[in-house]
Amino acid sequence: MGTGMFRKILIANRGEIACRVIKTARRMGIATVAVYSEADRDALHVELADEAVLIGPPASRDSYLSIDKIIAACKSTGAEAVHPGYGFLSENETFARRVEEEGIVFIGPKHASIAAMGDKIASKKLAAAARVSTIPGHNAAIESADEAVGIARKIGYPVMIKASAGGGGKGLRVAWDDEETKTGFVSCRNEAKASFGDDRVFIEKFVEQPRHIEIQVLGDAHGNCVYLWERECSIQRRHQKVIEEAPSAFLDDATRKAMGEQAVALAKAVNYQSAGTVEFVVGKDKSFFFLEMNTRLQVEHPVTEAITGLDLVEQMIRVAAGEKLAFTQAEIARRGWAIECRINAEDPQRGFLPSTGRLVAFRPPEQTIFAGSPVLGATGVRVDTGVEEGGEIPIHYDSMICKLIAIGADRGAAIATMKEALGGFVVRGVASNIAFQSALLAHPRFAAGDFDTGFIAQEFAHGFDPAKTPHDDPGFLLALAVATNRRLLSRSAGISGQLPGHELQIGEEFVVVQVDAAGHRVETPASVRIDGRDHLVTIAGRTRRLSFASPVRDIATHGVADGRPFHAQIDRTGLPYRVAHGGAQVEVRVLSPRAAELHALMPFKPPPDLSRFLLSPMPGLLVEVAVSVGQSVRAGERLAVIEAMKMENILVAANAGVVAKVVAEKGASLAVDDVILEFERAGAAK
Repeated sequence: MGTGMFRKILIANRGEIACRVIKTARRMGIATVAVYSEADRDALHVELADEAVLIGPPASRDSYLSIDKIIAACKSTGAEAVHPGYGFLSENETFARRVEEEGIVFIGPKHASIAAMGDKIASKKLAAAARVSTIPGHNAAIESADEAVGIARKIGYPVMIKASAGGGGKGLRVAWDDEETKTGFVSCRNEAKASFGDDRVFIEKFVEQPRHIEIQVLGDAHGNCVYLWERECSIQRRHQKVIEEAPSAFLDDATRKAMGEQAVALAKAVNYQSAGTVEFVVGKDKSFFFLEMNTRLQVEHPVTEAITGLDLVEQMIRVAAGEKLAFTQAEIARRGWAIECRINAEDPQRGFLPSTGRLVAFRPPEQTIFAGSPVLGATGVRVDTGVEEGGEIPIHYDSMICKLIAIGADRGAAIATMKEALGGFVVRGVASNIAFQSALLAHPRFAAGDFDTGFIAQEFAHGFDPAKTPHDDPGFLLALAVATNRRLLSRSAGISGQLPGHELQIGEEFVVVQVDAAGHRVETPASVRIDGRDHLVTIAGRTRRLSFASPVRDIATHGVADGRPFHAQIDRTGLPYRVAHGGAQVEVRVLSPRAAELHALMPFKPPPDLSRFLLSPMPGLLVEVAVSVGQSVRAGERLAVIEAMKMENILVAANAGVVAKVVAEKGASLAVDDVILEFERAGAAK
């Protein structure tokens, strides 16, 4: 146990969370040590820290997961304590114990607490003993599919089959009858064995229309423990959180208090000393049941900081240094509303596959609130990131670019702030989920708070394509393109040196031309008049008054439309304009009437037939080519495996065919749409 505040701490992590810890430590006057792999030599966390130590090659197992190397870095730099962040070694009991044994302070819970909560079966038994509501189920390891069916019948369908060591959606199945229980049990057991080396499986009642709501707790070494309200984390895709908010619009004060008190009871039962999170599943009748406890700082901790005014990283450091909590439960404030969107390097139009490469443009919205300096009652935007423009998103780690946090006086204000922030957030060079986040925020069910953990699966069952996403005012997108085209023409007309008598003449009449992938063409007449600094755009029988507050060169465009502020993104891609707003996107040409006539005479060039090729759907490392030249393949047969961002993606044949050529060899680094295989007959990957 420390007897005073640390002089130097090491952050055993990378990226956004490493930068986040550094900012708080700097404010507290504590020196920081970063560790980095060879892939992160130029990373932002290395730049921000006072010292940095190279700990190995890019692979996590040889760097960020190497306990010996991190302890050696602590000793060589004189770091007195280690903050593990989240992910990597943050919930590793062995790491926490080794650090303590080496005389270094672990900024997190004691290893015994991590161990107690790390096993899902053991943690549920502890929760039940602490009088915490638990889901009806069988919490002992199940030995056979027949035993699983008997237990499921006793609990009552539907049931959830879960791996004891599972996480991130792996080793998880929902069964609605005996047959699904049998197949789900076998699948979970095999998946758990392969992913975690532990094939124990248990069964519990599946809560219908469930919400995922978690309670932030904070305990010290003096027996004090409090809860810092809740976070609503129900907007998930494949069990991964996408949007989080605090507080939850679903809970009433009585339920909120009951959940908080049970979370504290569980934390006290394991002598919890740090920041931690108790996760609950909440039914449509507000019944709630313990899921698990995360013995670390959560990705979504900023929303709790926003509504309480407390810096959770600071609290973790102070507790680890032996200090008592400086406040009681009654003194913890709850003011305002905060929403967090995870901005990831992933391509929603390719099934959310990871996207890697250089950040050609990274221009987040202007920050008014900063990590490491929460202010109770403040409103605005906060951006937590570990990257900067020109930096790389490497293939070796997770896909997070940053976290965007919007804080308002109430939920409506927070949503409005987030919509504006997303509209002005420019990421180029890699694909991102910004448009998808905008579509979620614009959805009426989200605005009404009418959702559960199945929301994305229900509303975006066929994936997400901004070009096919409905907009509540599609004419507005066309009007933005027309006004932008008029602004560019005005700039061109002002260029000096034009031949007298042949200066650029700008008319008022235009035609908006849209051509889809099949060559279908739609023309929409439009006109523009200039009224002072405003553009009066008439299109589809409606006139809009648009004014712009941003230069015409900016991708992120903002201004006022008919008296209401807007934030949108407008790219010029050759002749067409690509306009994105509210999760929707259109690609159009804005032409003079005569140019539109001539354009209609141009032959349509269809996209090339790529069915004879297996293309890489994502950037990554080709770790396996499972076929050879001359081999016949069946539909669904494994062809190749690509690894990126800690994920293996298996490419399979969509059609039968014969392999004509292996273009890319095992070990190759692939970009999106690089050719891997060529077929003699039609064959492709899905």
